[in-house]
Amino acid sequence: MNPIVKSIPQALSVYINQLVYKLKQRQFNIITLSLGEAYFNIPSIDFNDIDFEAGYHYSDSQGLFSLRKRISDYYYNSYGVKCSPENEILITAGSKVVIYMAMLAVLKKGDEVLTHEPAWLSYQEQVKLVGGVSSFIPYDASVESFESYITNKTRLIIINNPNNPQGKVYSKSEMQLIHRLCLKYDIYLLVDEAYSDFVDGDDFCSAGKAIKKLDNLIIVNSLSKNFGMSGWRIGYVITNKELTQELLKLNQHLITCAPTPLMMYLDKHFDAILNTTRQQAVLVTKKRNRIVKKAESLGFTCLPGSATFYIFIDLNKYLGSVYDLTLYLLLECKIAVVPGLAYGGSTEGFIRVSVGTESEVDIIKALKEIQTVINNPSLLKIDVDLLLKKNNLPSFY
Repeated sequence: MNPIVKSIPQALSVYINQLVYKLKQRQFNIITLSLGEAYFNIPSIDFNDIDFEAGYHYSDSQGLFSLRKRISDYYYNSYGVKCSPENEILITAGSKVVIYMAMLAVLKKGDEVLTHEPAWLSYQEQVKLVGGVSSFIPYDASVESFESYITNKTRLIIINNPNNPQGKVYSKSEMQLIHRLCLKYDIYLLVDEAYSDFVDGDDFCSAGKAIKKLDNLIIVNSLSKNFGMSGWRIGYVITNKELTQELLKLNQHLITCAPTPLMMYLDKHFDAILNTTRQQAVLVTKKRNRIVKKAESLGFTCLPGSATFYIFIDLNKYLGSVYDLTLYLLLECKIAVVPGLAYGGSTEGFIRVSVGTESEVDIIKALKEIQTVINNPSLLKIDVDLLLKKNNLPSFY
């Protein structure tokens, strides 16, 4: 068995959701604030107007050119970013794998990857898989202080903008400052923009607009996430011509191509889906910001943010283990949230609350219940192993 793979834990957020699925199979009603997706009302899926015979077969490993053209137009019309569909875009099976392929392409063994916490939990495990080393910038460090975290081994900086789980949007000037550091130290900048449509107003500035040139810039995004089709696994990367060709080779060996009928369908109905889901994404973001105000009125402190459908709540005043608390909330209160430990060592005392799948009434009900639990002195020590055993559920560790 490969010791590197053995050393990698499960994805903690996925583990929590696997427990949710098991409990729902047992007919428990769970207020699910742990899922990393928003539920949209999506137009009926009718594949009759595509060439389904062609859909049975392989297609362009770089992605259907017509869909790449739509993505290029989408980035230009939405964010003012110019990119060539011919040689600066690659479509593949979800944004996760394209982040992994980008790391494979630019990192050598022992190279360091710098990530600003809170950070999506798979970044560091993917770094480990490609032989790199993860280093982290604490959540409360300003962009102006990033240079002090760069070492002579730093080869890649990863930014999630808008950020999962905080909802922070990096400003144009912040992106430009980070990029100047990357140029100074010959570092690649990977910007994960998977939540780019989940913004209220004009706060979001794509890295491609802030930086213009793609020389050392890698932009990753996902039609799955923004279109509310997470199960379809359609992601893409925008980068320079040379790196696109390297990623194409990796895609040929690892994936071959994104699912042909899904690319055909998205190409055919791109504008209709976008016009429907973008409006809903904005409404979800407005809902998020209303719930932040309600959470603060209940006494919670949330990390500043205005985008996505996540809220990152500070529970550092709770004197027990926040990880244990999240399992207690799930198994005893039937409320699913993700512990902040999943997003970095500096955020162990936080929880991530997703507002994309439940009603505001149920979310507020859950927040009130969480407040009651953390203020109960008898629940500072929780026997997680006993709770899991009682419910016949597996441990994370």
